[in-house]
Amino acid sequence: MQSAYRNLSDFIRTLEQAGELLRIKAPVSTDLEITQITDLASKSPGGGRALLFENVVGSAFPVLTNAFGSERRMALALGVTDLDSLAARLRGFIQLEPPKSVADGLRLLPMGLDLLRFFPRRWRSRRDPPPCQQVVWRGAQVDLGKLPILKCWPQDGGPFVTLPVVITRSLTTGRRNAGMYRLQVYDRNTTGMHWHIHKDGSNYYSEYRKAGRRMPVAVAIGTDPATTYAATAPMPRGIDELILAGFIRRKPVTLAQCLTIDLQVPAEAEFVLEGYVDPDELRIEGPFGDHTGYYSLTGPYPVFHVTAVTHRRQPVYPATIVGRPPMEDCYMAKATERIFLPLLNTVLPEIKDYWLPWEGVFHNITVIAIAKEYPAHARRIMSALWGQGQMSFCKALVVVDESADLKNPRELLRAILDSIDLAADLYPSEGILDVLDHSAPDPLFGGKLGIDATPRVAGEHPRSARAAADALPDAATALAAGQRVGPRLSGARVVPLSARNPVLLLNFAKDGTVSGRDLAAPLLAQPELAPFTIVVLCDAAIDLEDASWVWWKVFNNVDPKRDLVRIGDRMVVDATKKGPEDGHLRPWPDDIVMTPDVVRRVVERARDLGLADWV
Repeated sequence: MQSAYRNLSDFIRTLEQAGELLRIKAPVSTDLEITQITDLASKSPGGGRALLFENVVGSAFPVLTNAFGSERRMALALGVTDLDSLAARLRGFIQLEPPKSVADGLRLLPMGLDLLRFFPRRWRSRRDPPPCQQVVWRGAQVDLGKLPILKCWPQDGGPFVTLPVVITRSLTTGRRNAGMYRLQVYDRNTTGMHWHIHKDGSNYYSEYRKAGRRMPVAVAIGTDPATTYAATAPMPRGIDELILAGFIRRKPVTLAQCLTIDLQVPAEAEFVLEGYVDPDELRIEGPFGDHTGYYSLTGPYPVFHVTAVTHRRQPVYPATIVGRPPMEDCYMAKATERIFLPLLNTVLPEIKDYWLPWEGVFHNITVIAIAKEYPAHARRIMSALWGQGQMSFCKALVVVDESADLKNPRELLRAILDSIDLAADLYPSEGILDVLDHSAPDPLFGGKLGIDATPRVAGEHPRSARAAADALPDAATALAAGQRVGPRLSGARVVPLSARNPVLLLNFAKDGTVSGRDLAAPLLAQPELAPFTIVVLCDAAIDLEDASWVWWKVFNNVDPKRDLVRIGDRMVVDATKKGPEDGHLRPWPDDIVMTPDVVRRVVERARDLGLADWV
């Protein structure tokens, strides 16, 4: 297994040799068409293949998508046989103990020297320019329209750079940040800079604003895969992501000095955008079809002015398409889940494993397996995680026993439903939320939920003795009972899991006059529905047979404080779109859906595009 790719082209060659690359030679458009093709690949078995579009209409540069879009490709990208092996290597460094003798110190010396090898190095050649500066556009030559930047989804505010490594430097500490923040192209030399309020880039920007100074920014597009991944990783504030990239690669990232600003960029990048952000200039950015599967809303964001574009002689433009999971970013999140477990263990060693379901889009649901030792241990873990970095954005935490099989979602769900006591094991809370959370009544803040599914230990009250129902009514009977309460209930499904807490799914065709909360008590009062302890309301268009779709809606559309109605040891969960009737006055974003004519066009061209197996 290769441990360090020099650049993106090295990685592309490895993908092709491994049978993981599809070259598409037919002409394709950057306006929605590449997105639709990539979405078909992402949602095909095993994540399809990486796609190299060699004939992009209106551009001289090929486009690469879905390069990280499977567990195998993610492992190839990071140079490992599996992601857990990289986590084990990280654990080896974290668990180093101070030397107890000179002999111990000598034994650890090679490992210390190995750590030093991960720090970035500077491009040293005085004769040859770094590869990323083989071609240079400055001033009036700058034209972002020459790059094959994609318009990804129909309601997007314009073309977006979706896989950038955005490099900034703190004005106060001088520390570097390499983060991934999308860039909406406004014109030939300006873009938006989508810095979320909780991220390092935004924090550094606030330093420049307070000082009234222009902020230099560099954007590397198409770095080696470890560097691209590192820019997405939830590193602690002030820790250089390029050191993580060096650790993954087992070789430092080589940096080149920018030509028009005082920053350094990965020397082997395909493209580099150099420029600045003025401290008080904002422009409306968005909407954008985001990784949540919804459009993120418009808002005022800083403006990036491009002073130079540099690139390799024959560059490849990489992009990622995000939307309703599963997509490429799901596998990047899986890498983060595995790699960062050792770091989480340094703070909370009782955590043995954790799982971020795709449907939770990274920040909505996390399942934590712990070695439980004492009463309320699960509650302590919840509180600790809600105070830990990126985990603080998590809306729902489910704590299970260390013996739980997190790799078997169906059995895990059954075990959770079979163990919990809805009257005693749910812990509602409030706290900060990801900026992309749309379900809370207010931005950036809302309800949270902890679920304790761990076994009881001495000192904890026993769970209720509710037994599993002998038999459940069929869907038709359940729907008829529901329609006595709400005639706009239009479909039903009994979740086929044998557990003490059976689940009923109902479609609810909302008309803006009745909320899910209004239906909760009457539904639970229906005699035919008495065996169900959990009733979930979904919008009318949701296919209740599609479990992934249902759970995606539950994790994304629910504010635990508002949308969970508990009555005794039973509960109604309102996973519908919210409006004024629900007390939700913020705009509710649309689901991301491709336009029918683009879908039809790709289907008609499937054979020429090499997509016959996926259509």
